[in-house]
Amino acid sequence: MKSRPLTGTLTALVTPLRQQMVAYDDLRSLVNFQIKCGIDGLVPAGSTGESATLSHEEHMDVVRCVVETARGRVPVVAGTGSNSTLEALELTRAAHEAGVDAMLVVAPYYNRPTQEGLFRHFASIAEVTDRPIVLYSIPSRCGVEISVPVVERLRAKFSHVRYIKESGGSVDRVDQLKQALGRDLVVLSGDDSLTLPFMAVGAEGVISVASNLLPRELVKLTHLALVGDYRNAGRLHRRLYPVFKSLFIETNPVPVKSALAAAGRISSPEVRLPLCELAPASLAALRKALTDFAG
Repeated sequence: MKSRPLTGTLTALVTPLRQQMVAYDDLRSLVNFQIKCGIDGLVPAGSTGESATLSHEEHMDVVRCVVETARGRVPVVAGTGSNSTLEALELTRAAHEAGVDAMLVVAPYYNRPTQEGLFRHFASIAEVTDRPIVLYSIPSRCGVEISVPVVERLRAKFSHVRYIKESGGSVDRVDQLKQALGRDLVVLSGDDSLTLPFMAVGAEGVISVASNLLPRELVKLTHLALVGDYRNAGRLHRRLYPVFKSLFIETNPVPVKSALAAAGRISSPEVRLPLCELAPASLAALRKALTDFAG
């Protein structure tokens, strides 16, 4: 499979539910909407896709559904991470067989491995596929950050480990990665509100939650930044910023699912326990932000 660049705006897809079952018709509709709006890539079965509460069968059925619906029109990057290396290997092999373009692999959560453990974890996964691996560093959820030296070691050993989704909230961290690896590593923001600041110091795009709802706007934002038009990108960022904040007023993906259901993009805002519906005050704040943006 010929590798396609993973830059610009890639959507961290929600997994629509109806009566607590995966709503595959809604998922297919959402994929087609995203592609029609010019999205640069799709990321199913990540944390926004509630991978933590999908069964293994559901996880791979979601990935296959997105691959089949996309029909090669945009790259598909499947979430295949786990805190168990054996489970991550299983998911990565299955995603490879399903025909994904790349894999998004989160740092092991709960275990809190050493940096050497992290290196061995990711190295084991890189050895079972030749498709691009997107490292995913999100210390707030995992309790551990993928260090710059570990990224350097992985990049030196595996040519297909050349992306990182950076969700540590630090522009300085992006600078460190770029100082160490430059163009050898593509950095993607994992936070919508930090996309523009990250791109100003060298990141090449975002894996976005907000683009589930506003794909055209997020594509425009990243494409303006990619060509160096920070004046217009900044104006758009300031318009979008209240929406970005409102979509994280409670734990992701609860707010974005509520917004998608309100917009008629999915038929239900359902999430799976231990997540639950938005509190009334949070829902009111979300609606206000979206109304203000539309107005």
